[in-house]
Amino acid sequence: MSSSRRNFIKNTAFATVGVMVAKPNLFAAPKPKHMIGVQLYSVRTDMKSNPIATLEQLAKMGYKHVEHAYYIDRKFYGHEPKAFKKILDGFGLHMPSGHSNLELKHWDAAKKDFTDEWKYTMEDAATAGMQYVITAWLDDALRKSYDAMRSFADVFNASGELCKKYGMKFGYHNHNFEFAKNLNGHSIYEIILEHTDPSLMFLQLDMGNIYGTGADPLEIVKNNPGRFLSVHVKDEIKATEPGESLYESCILGKGFAGTKKITDLCATVGGTTHFIVEQESYQGQTPLASVKQDLAILKAWGY
Repeated sequence: MSSSRRNFIKNTAFATVGVMVAKPNLFAAPKPKHMIGVQLYSVRTDMKSNPIATLEQLAKMGYKHVEHAYYIDRKFYGHEPKAFKKILDGFGLHMPSGHSNLELKHWDAAKKDFTDEWKYTMEDAATAGMQYVITAWLDDALRKSYDAMRSFADVFNASGELCKKYGMKFGYHNHNFEFAKNLNGHSIYEIILEHTDPSLMFLQLDMGNIYGTGADPLEIVKNNPGRFLSVHVKDEIKATEPGESLYESCILGKGFAGTKKITDLCATVGGTTHFIVEQESYQGQTPLASVKQDLAILKAWGY
């Protein structure tokens, strides 16, 4: 995803033996329910102009969950955590996850502790009723040095420990650079996977962002079962206008990213229960009309 995404984010988931024989699955653990949500960056212009009306429209479409992309000055879209949760509750919405970038400035290496700013981020996420705090970027300095990236993986783990204190989990959301650049023969994504503790940190796979990098999302999920509690369900087509990327997102099933196959594997192998719709380009449709179609398609796929 482009640097504009980063700037936007920063600024703007009995009976008897006889009955058991007749119905061997009777006592089996219930299959986890799939949670469908929408990343609010998909409707960023609408959220900027009128967040309350936009949330109401999303609820009317049938969305029950949203993922934020705008937390600044201890507020979500201009509202304090309790107030924003109350707004969501009023529309029957829940915000189980959101993107807040963990940066180098948030870690005091001398004290081996997080700054108050990052601690407040955890506190506010918990107050808003979140389950997952997800960082969605890496400082440029971390992309250039294996040692720096390896060391920051420990900070990721520490953030996971901090999340646990609030009953939450910590995750990392990929773009494309994590796969395209190697450090000492390892991709950034490989470093994150290898050196973060699965009990402390999960990976939120963005299946659209990975497209075109040469990495195989199916192999990544197969080789790391259970690590992808949340995913961004996204399809890709060739970019309709010149830009930083050769590809852009589109209505689910209309592109060539193999989205359904990846989604199904995440559900069966990846440990995924949170499926988050994200569409950032719209091919002439409005953002709201686009995510409405995405929701219908994802439900038609059985989620």
